[in-house]
Formats: sequence, C-alpha cells, structure tokens
Amino acid sequence: MIDPKELKYSKSHEWVRMENGTAYIGITDHAQESLGDLVFVNLPDVDDELEAGEPFGDVESVKAVSDIIAPVNGVVTEINEELLDAPEKINEEPYEAWLVKLTNVSGDDDLLDADEYDRFVEEEDE
Repeated sequence: MIDPKELKYSKSHEWVRMENGTAYIGITDHAQESLGDLVFVNLPDVDDELEAGEPFGDVESVKAVSDIIAPVNGVVTEINEELLDAPEKINEEPYEAWLVKLTNVSGDDDLLDADEYDRFVEEEDE
C-alpha cells in the first residue's frame, strides 16, 4: 500500500513516486474525487518525452474531460495498460493506480510534499 505522505505533488493534482530512478505518475485522490467516476483514460506512447507543465494525456469522467499535466520531465518507459480497460481503478485506489513510468527524470524542484499539497488544496477550495 502506498503512503500518500511519501509522495510528491504538483499544483495540477498529479502525484510522483520516485523508486530507483524511475518516476511513477498518477492523479491525486482530490483530482479523482473532483472528476467523479472515470470512464476513459488516454495515455502517451512508450518512448514519448514528457515536459513538466505540459499535458501528456487525459482522463474522462461522466462529468468532464481533464488533461493530465506532466509534473516532471522524463521519458515514458511504460504505461499502465490495465487502466485502459479499467479506468475506474483510479477512483478506487488513486495512489496505487499509476499512469506512466518515466526515466531520465528532471524538473522536480517545484513539487510539493504531502503537507504543502494539503495546504494548497485547502486554499484552492476556499
């Protein structure tokens, strides 16, 4: 089980988990809750280069379509194929349901720790 306190976060509501030089990227519990029931996910191709701050895919819910913004720079080494057939797994376990794995990771200086992210969400919701 992933501890959300050990992840880093972007202000666009993506999370990053670093493990042996690989970044796992997903969307936060706050993001999936705001979107509602997810029905479709669109992910990049393996070997695509992601640039921090730029969209790399999207998620579609019964309410809206929302871009997924790259929280870091990196090269896609794997996508979570399981989510293509079962996007609802993001709703069920947002911190287990990673979207992509990246290598050659950089540009993580602007990421927030869990406490900073919680404060950011509280201020945003006011």
